[in-house]
Amino acid sequence: MSRVVCIDDLKQSALARLDKNALGYYNSGADGEQTLRENIAAFQRYRLRPRCMVDISTIDLTQTVLGHEVSMPIGVAPTAMQAMAHPEGECATARAAEEMGAVFVLSSVSNKSIEEVADAAPRAIKWFQLYILKDRSMTVRMVQRAEQAGFSAIVLTVDAQLFGRKLADARNGFQRPSHLRVGNFTSDTDQAAHRGDDDYLQALFDPSLTWDDLSWLYSVTRLPVLVKGVMTPEDAVAAADRGASGVIVSNHGGRQLDGCIATVDALGPVVAAVGHRCPVFMDGGVRRGTDALKALALGARMVFVGRPLLWGLAHDGQRGARLVLQLLHSELRLAMGLCGVTKVADVTEEIFEKSERSQL
Repeated sequence: MSRVVCIDDLKQSALARLDKNALGYYNSGADGEQTLRENIAAFQRYRLRPRCMVDISTIDLTQTVLGHEVSMPIGVAPTAMQAMAHPEGECATARAAEEMGAVFVLSSVSNKSIEEVADAAPRAIKWFQLYILKDRSMTVRMVQRAEQAGFSAIVLTVDAQLFGRKLADARNGFQRPSHLRVGNFTSDTDQAAHRGDDDYLQALFDPSLTWDDLSWLYSVTRLPVLVKGVMTPEDAVAAADRGASGVIVSNHGGRQLDGCIATVDALGPVVAAVGHRCPVFMDGGVRRGTDALKALALGARMVFVGRPLLWGLAHDGQRGARLVLQLLHSELRLAMGLCGVTKVADVTEEIFEKSERSQL
């Protein structure tokens, strides 16, 4: 493309570059993809109120999250198998986040290992996304490796005890490319993962999890634990009751339960339930800086972005991933300024038109 000026341009570039196997895996949602579409469309129902004659000569996007100052309240969500988009995969994305001063979350089902990512981006703020596996010793080893590699938080995903059905993957007969490994499954007991046996990987996940397992996780790590996949106030309260250091409102990018509500619509009730006890984050459907602004107004401490980083990675590796974050940073700064807000902490529901506030 001659010039990329927005996330949609990067998506079009990725569509032209990715093969059918990778494109279906990255972009598909569950079943009829209603939730995938709704995650994006829901943001358009919230209308902003521009304000005038405010000194916006200085607009500060910095935010403090779990004791770390970040350059903006937009982070990199965990997405699996990024080396299908670019050979450097998660290492390139982590370096882009490091350059931008943004939080990077590494998927446990990454192509590059915990240690490779830590070496590639030693100064990045890195969190490790975790599934609790049937083999608890394997889970503990992953946690210990993340701690030793300098990751500063664990992001426990709790919405994948069963796997949603992606029709594109079924139609394409999705197979992980044979030259790519699953980097965090490295011991002899995990060798089936390296043979490309994805059914083996799915069989590792434990469908019997309960909230007691969050308490168990805290017993084996010194790191803060955020719970990702919360969509209801009831689950948010349960997570907070077990000591969660934060909750991430997420429906897995629309890849699990089709027909559920959009994450931005679930955000407000979760904030009302536990926002006074722990920070609330969200992912799903963020494609513009105005989307991030709306989520902040609804009470999110920060938002995470997944698919756009994959599109940027496919477009131009580390530079493409960095461009995604630069675009969102610039767009959020512009949106805040036009709404008369100069600090992230000052973004409130007052930024919405009255009819939208009455529905929150």
